[in-house]
Amino acid sequence: MKIITKIISIILFIFLTSINTTSYSSEKIKLGLLVPITGSNAYIGKSIIKATRMAVNKINYPNLIIIPKDTGSNPNQTLLSANEFKDEGINLVIGPVFQDNLIFLDQLNEMTFLSLTNKNYKNPKNVISAGINAESQINTINNFLKNENLNNTLILIPDNDFKNEIDHALKNIKINYKKKSYYDTSPTKITKQIQKFTNYDKRKQNLKDEINRLEKSNDNNKENKIEELKKKDTLGKIRYDSVVICDFDENLISIATSLLYSDVSSKKIKFITLNQWFDPRLTREKSIHPLYFPSISRNKFNNFKDDFKNTYNEEPTHLSLISYDLIGLIYYLASQNDFLIDKKVFQKKNKFKGMIGTFEINKNKITHILNFYETTEEKFKKIF
Repeated sequence: MKIITKIISIILFIFLTSINTTSYSSEKIKLGLLVPITGSNAYIGKSIIKATRMAVNKINYPNLIIIPKDTGSNPNQTLLSANEFKDEGINLVIGPVFQDNLIFLDQLNEMTFLSLTNKNYKNPKNVISAGINAESQINTINNFLKNENLNNTLILIPDNDFKNEIDHALKNIKINYKKKSYYDTSPTKITKQIQKFTNYDKRKQNLKDEINRLEKSNDNNKENKIEELKKKDTLGKIRYDSVVICDFDENLISIATSLLYSDVSSKKIKFITLNQWFDPRLTREKSIHPLYFPSISRNKFNNFKDDFKNTYNEEPTHLSLISYDLIGLIYYLASQNDFLIDKKVFQKKNKFKGMIGTFEINKNKITHILNFYETTEEKFKKIF
């Protein structure tokens, strides 16, 4: 009887100890959320707020507090709201959304801002870009080029404000490519530029020269050969085995179509682009299949969209998915740091697996380990 009583006492002690160790920390995690709540981009901000609420409910940590404030998509309003966070003792903020709203935040260098922008170039030192940045995408593209033994890559970059982001990423990743060219995004100029980049006029002339040569030759089978050549548009290979088109939406389709007009087929060389968020138009553009691109996990993206729609009866924005994962990331880093949040948690090397995929954190920098996809006539096919 004494032995049984002793065993019961031990079990009861273990049970009570277990309850104690799984109890919530008393430390509060207070986060600021800087998003557009008013103005033309208010729908983005409201979607982000809803996504962060979903994440907080999922984590179910009662001392995790999110306080939203308005940027108005304006850098002055952003600074005003950020100063209010500072006065409230909040030193970690998710947001702002747009890079244009970051310009005054270096005045608050004791605070850290996890911006949802995908731009890294020349951000203030206290801003960490948490978007799907160019460096994460170029790194994934580089892995694909290596896997496929593609060594003669043409990189096409729009001559706009995104150019510096791409150049910065190419420099950091040290991707192996043959040529890099910038293009004017004007629709009236695109095809002519692509023809120049792909040496179209020379290949067109090669065809004419070969037909003329055969016509003057004594080749017994020259009529058949000439007939076959006349079915072609150009003659001779281009110097590339792959082309990376660093663009989106209609510009991307215009560039890819201009490549086809220049007798450069996606069936002969690899057409690669940046993250397209699984734009359904790409599956319909059969003439440019297959098109390859880096992205977050499509299955997880769809799961998030389903959860969001079931909760709020509306479609989420892409940025709301990033904000959802950032709540989980911050909670994870806090739990690894005795529930204390400061600048140091983003300096240590760490990894976190969220809905987007895997975050890599090191030296105040966030990069994403992305998947790689291919367009087909029916769907997006995962390559790795």
